[in-house]
Amino acid sequence: MRPRTWVLVLAAVFAVLQLAAVTGRDTPDSKNYVSYALTLAGAGKREAAAETVDWVCAGKASAAERAQRVDVLRFHAPSPAGRVFAECRDGELRRVERRLRAGGAQTDGYVVPFVAPRLRGIFEVRPGYPVFLAPFVGVFGVTWGVWLASVLVAGAGGVLVFLVLRTVSVPVPLALTGQALYYVLPVGTTAMRPMTEGLMLALTLTALWGCALVLTGRAGAGAASVAGALLTLFAVKHSQTLFLGACLAGAAAVVALWRRRRHGRSPGDGRSPGDGRSPGDGRSPGRGQRPGRGQSPGRGVAAIAVVGCGAVAGTLLLARLLRYPSEAESVQDLLTGHYTHPDRAHPWREFLHLEFDFWVEWLRRQLTEPLFPAALAAGACGARRRPAFGVFLLAAAGTGILTQAGHPDITVYGDRLIVLAWLLPVVGVPLLLEPLVRRPVPVPVQGTARVVGVTR
Repeated sequence: MRPRTWVLVLAAVFAVLQLAAVTGRDTPDSKNYVSYALTLAGAGKREAAAETVDWVCAGKASAAERAQRVDVLRFHAPSPAGRVFAECRDGELRRVERRLRAGGAQTDGYVVPFVAPRLRGIFEVRPGYPVFLAPFVGVFGVTWGVWLASVLVAGAGGVLVFLVLRTVSVPVPLALTGQALYYVLPVGTTAMRPMTEGLMLALTLTALWGCALVLTGRAGAGAASVAGALLTLFAVKHSQTLFLGACLAGAAAVVALWRRRRHGRSPGDGRSPGDGRSPGDGRSPGRGQRPGRGQSPGRGVAAIAVVGCGAVAGTLLLARLLRYPSEAESVQDLLTGHYTHPDRAHPWREFLHLEFDFWVEWLRRQLTEPLFPAALAAGACGARRRPAFGVFLLAAAGTGILTQAGHPDITVYGDRLIVLAWLLPVVGVPLLLEPLVRRPVPVPVQGTARVVGVTR
């Protein structure tokens, strides 16, 4: 089959496997996004609340029934699904109705008042995912609409991994390996949750693809991809725009300075740093190849730096003009348990204290189950095979560390805040395995026993 067919087959297999859990993937934040999408699709607040609550409670009921089936003491008891659904629905709708009757700030905006206005304001400034979700829930209903939207965005993330790897001339089998890693590692699981992370992953990969295009000489298309991804990210989660823009700008500066020091020429000379290979494909430029398509990769790298800096400045300016919740507000949200306790008098001092304790505990847990650190190390080793691209890969993955550092909450389910760091092994491990695919194989020449090296 052609490579594109294999890509579609992998995505289709992933989609079929997700039928194992059509409901039950929601997190406490999911109902805010789903109700936002339903309101955008034309539902009233009470209608949106009822549909969202039915979806959430159906997932809890299904989970309770599955748990009982394998309970060693109660597997023969009647199903608790009906009771769990009724209790969940009554409790959620009672709280919503109380807030709706209060009116005023409780009913402002698009999000149904499942939480207090101060916390709800954080979700109101993230319209990107609800806008993406609205057509699906409007046409297919909440249950299948959310599932289908999640499958599409998670599947697209895997396809983007394939495109990134092929752009830097990784062989097709390894590019498919990267796509498969995206699906089977925690990245795919997190992308399937009805949250902003799926779109964040896809858009971050789009920006990374743009960097790969720049390094292979397609500066215009690459810079446009980076700019488009950063612009869209602002609507999905503006803090990710800030982090990714800063990291890509820093990576572009590193690559430009590296080239200048290695070659003693301006960054626009089109040569790559490091080992003398072309910036994207990892093969020697002495084989009749050109590193690009008539455009200087150096100018594209400068464009990435400009776009990244513009994203940082634009995010800070627009967030102030639109009166988005500030960094101080986010810290208070963290330290007060989503505003369930009084505000802290010295939030930043306490935040830094928590930050230190968080990373000590996080590291201790990683050492007991070192899959994640090992995967990061393998990805970093693979990134070294494409020095310039590897810098951008490290920058994109590093936004996961920054996101986690901005919200050092050890109780967040599934490590979803740091999930962007998994992009390093997803893309880097296929690069690490490349010598196994490109190794010389014996081929007879003109009927003799002589052997030549041929790259697979």
